[in-house]
Amino acid sequence: MEESQRQKKIGGVLQEDLVDVLQGAATKGGLRGIIISVSKVKVTTDLSVAKVYLSIFPNDKGQELLEGIRSNTPLIRHELAQRTKNQLRRMPNLEFFIDDSLEYIDRIEKSLKGEENPIQNPDLLDKRKKS
Repeated sequence: MEESQRQKKIGGVLQEDLVDVLQGAATKGGLRGIIISVSKVKVTTDLSVAKVYLSIFPNDKGQELLEGIRSNTPLIRHELAQRTKNQLRRMPNLEFFIDDSLEYIDRIEKSLKGEENPIQNPDLLDKRKKS
């Protein structure tokens, strides 16, 4: 089912403000050299849950930062509510996920170039979770 205009609008507003909140928290927390970008925000049809997909560079710190972000979800939600109080009546619950699409595309490119051959080495094909 395709997203409605309202869902897209709320997702866009949340995406813009989340970038500011997360980058501000990263610089205040002393995380220099780490880039956190919000690649996608999907809002459910009843506007109660927002799924936030994050791209974190460097990749090796991704899981650790995701756990920190998830543990601070109430603070992030409060900060977003303060920023969007004139645009949203209710702040949706936030669920954070790592966006691994860039890594997936990179692996496909390497396979096509012949650098990594998944036919000869089936361990290269890990099970990718559907979102």
